[in-house]
Formats: sequence, structure tokens, C-alpha cells
Amino acid sequence: MFEAEVEMERRSSFLPLLLMLCLVAAIVGLAGYIVLQAHGHGAVTAQEASTIVAAAVQGPGSATIHFRTGVLKSSADEKPGDPNYRLLEKAGLIKLGKTERGRVLVSITPQGEHLISGLPDFKKTQEADGTFLYEAPLAYRQLVSIASVTMVGTNSATVDYNWKWVPNQLGIVFDAGGPLVKSFNLWDRQTLINKYEVDFYTASPSRSTLTLARNEKGWKVATPGYGQ
Repeated sequence: MFEAEVEMERRSSFLPLLLMLCLVAAIVGLAGYIVLQAHGHGAVTAQEASTIVAAAVQGPGSATIHFRTGVLKSSADEKPGDPNYRLLEKAGLIKLGKTERGRVLVSITPQGEHLISGLPDFKKTQEADGTFLYEAPLAYRQLVSIASVTMVGTNSATVDYNWKWVPNQLGIVFDAGGPLVKSFNLWDRQTLINKYEVDFYTASPSRSTLTLARNEKGWKVATPGYGQ
């Protein structure tokens, strides 16, 4: 009888200890889980943001112009009388002949052929009508610096960054702040900017903002409707 009472007392004193050990283990496990989650869901770093934003800035590719040489007839797609052709002529890259019966002979000069054919990604294609289509890059976008990274939620951040254009020799011709473009009247300058890839290619860096979002694979540029 006495031994049974001792055994019951031993068991009754062991049970609270066991429960306490289980509680401690649960607390430690929860704390570890929280630490791991916090580590895995930390703020995006400036280095991470820089890599993502740099790719996004370059994503659209270079600014590119298109023009044709040969006997051209003005159409909805091609207007040899527009200021883009006159800008190329002012730069000494092409020569415009006299307009006869709605047609004009556009010739590329040796200087123009040398400059344009030496550009990366330059393309020259002969069209069905015997004219030649030239496609040439002007400038590409480059990330300058990350100005700030602001977390706006566990899985979202806004990045303010500075970027600039990096023009080639042809891009200098199409620079909105350059002397050749400035020699045109206001109407023609607006047409060049709105339709023919003229931009402020040599201007100081610009400030822009990009929103990043995190999914199971990491941070990326947010798409419209993300998280909704």
C-alpha cells in the first residue's frame, strides 16, 4: 500500500514537469520560427534594389530611329519632308534631292554611311520598292544610383533612383538640347520630340520611382494588381 502511494506521488510530481518541458520546447520552437521568418522576410537591400532597377531601366532597350534612302514617296508611314530627314541632312548624314511628282531622292552620304554602319545593332534592309530601311540606335538608359529604398509593407517597397541617357554619336545629333535641334522652329522641335525620338540625351540624370514586390522567388518589379 505504501509503495503504491509513493508511486502515485512520484507520477503526480512528474506530470507538471513534463508539461513545463513541453511548454518550453513550444516557446523555443515558436521563437525560432519567428526569427527564421523575420530573416527570410527582411527589407530589400540597396544592392538587391540596384540589380533589379538596373535591369528594369535597360529593359525597354535603346532609343532607335528609322529612315529610308532611295526614291521616296510621301505616305502615312514615311514623310521625307518631315524634320527628321531635315535634321539628318543638317548633320551631313543624308542628302535630300528635289521633290518631283511627290517623290524625292534621299541619299546617304559617305559620312552618314560610316557613322551609322559603325553603330551596334545597326540594321539596313532593302524593301520591296527598292528603297533601303535604316534602323539605328541613339542612346540607352543607364542606372546612376539608388536614392532611397522604402518598405511599404512586408512584401512591398518603393525605390527612388537616378538614371540617365547614354547617347552615341547619332544620339548627339538627336539631342533636344543640341544646336542642330535648336536651329528648328518650335513646331518642328515638338514634332521631332513627339514622333522622331529626339530627347534630352545629354541632360543631367533624372529621378524616377519604381515599386518592388516580393513573391516566393524573391524581389521583382511589381506588376499592376499585384497582391490584390
